[in-house]
Amino acid sequence: MIDHRLPVLDRRRAGVLLHLSSLEAPLGRGGRAFIDWLAEARFGVWQFLPVGPTGTDGSPYFARSDFAGNPAFIDPAERPEALPEQYAGFAHGARDWLEDYALFEVLSEAYEGEPWWNWPQELRDRDPAALDAIRRRRAAELERIRLEQFAFFVQWRRLREYGRSRGVRLFGDLPFYVGPMSAETWMNRRQFQLDATGRPTAIAGVPPDYFSESGQVWGNPLYEWHTLERERFAYWRSRVAAQLARVDLLRIDHFRAFAAHWAVPAAAPDARGGRWCPTPGRAFLEILREELGELPIVAEDLGMITEDVVALRKDFGLPGMRVLQFGFDGSPDNPHLPQQIGADCVVYTGTHDNDTTLGWYRSLSKPAREYVDRVMGVGPDAMPEALVRAALESAATLAVIPAQDLLGLGSEARLNLPGTQGPRNWRWRLPGGALTAPLAQHWGQINASCERA
Repeated sequence: MIDHRLPVLDRRRAGVLLHLSSLEAPLGRGGRAFIDWLAEARFGVWQFLPVGPTGTDGSPYFARSDFAGNPAFIDPAERPEALPEQYAGFAHGARDWLEDYALFEVLSEAYEGEPWWNWPQELRDRDPAALDAIRRRRAAELERIRLEQFAFFVQWRRLREYGRSRGVRLFGDLPFYVGPMSAETWMNRRQFQLDATGRPTAIAGVPPDYFSESGQVWGNPLYEWHTLERERFAYWRSRVAAQLARVDLLRIDHFRAFAAHWAVPAAAPDARGGRWCPTPGRAFLEILREELGELPIVAEDLGMITEDVVALRKDFGLPGMRVLQFGFDGSPDNPHLPQQIGADCVVYTGTHDNDTTLGWYRSLSKPAREYVDRVMGVGPDAMPEALVRAALESAATLAVIPAQDLLGLGSEARLNLPGTQGPRNWRWRLPGGALTAPLAQHWGQINASCERA
């Protein structure tokens, strides 16, 4: 297979973080319009969150499939015609996942969203005769889902080609875990820590941290790492390959779990009942490097990072992440301070899990705001642009700015509050007409002055 990825970290660049769910028709008209604005503003990278189909909570980190695309992103006005040769080529390339994913979605609809472990036993356990009967009875629905995925595939390829023509590279995101109610857990039960009925016996999360005093319980089933290692991590390799076929650079969320993962018993009331368990991440990355050579991967190394995580990232030459909002705890050697940031990282003002920079600044106590102003050497009316400029001026090879910060928006534009399932999470939409030509000119001049254009 020809590798069509473009280099991203070969020189100083600037990017914008905007998830596809924040745009209208993101794989068509909306996506092209955003790429046009990025090019005018001299941003060369578009970063987004995982693009798989989501559950009812809308979280892209609780995906229903590692390999399928979210049909909500398709531009309905530009649905491609399923020409036989092109459609057959797509189906052949997706043969390892498409049929099972279509079955999973049809059965989910038939059982009104009930978790697959509550389906009739013959369907829960994938009895071949039972599945064949579903294929016959639900042929039209199965074909509808296949055609949705075909449309996603075609529109994605067109959008990527359009981005390439405008000098914009795509920066994707891979969740470390999959959702419990997902095609992958139903298809590959022995790859996960599940009981005989398919329910998770241990779930993912993190211990108490910056975001939560009791830690976070995410609910994703843990991997059965011994099984994965015996199979040379074939499942994980296919996960990474599927995403790298779409993007030029890939962030792996929760990278620290490659060194050790926080395992929470399924019945535990919160994450404090978990424990650290070793992960054979080094063995996996060695095999991945054998296949791919230099890895076009960014390690999300935020949170409780230990020396083994740092060593793992550096040994494989992976850039980490720095978030300026985390830099102002009073310590002069805080690694998230602008002056502490080196070239081997991607710097952000904030991520999808943070408040907007303006919202963050306004929420600080008066002494804390004054401290930020002193460190930054600015006045109280300088936010959020002062922090955006600091990210762009930093030594980091790639600086990525959330779209909300470029627009100077407050907490009303926050995308997600970690550890919650609030009604506002993942719901923010880019206001119509917000990305204007004068705004593009403003940021284009700053990107040029920071040698990122």
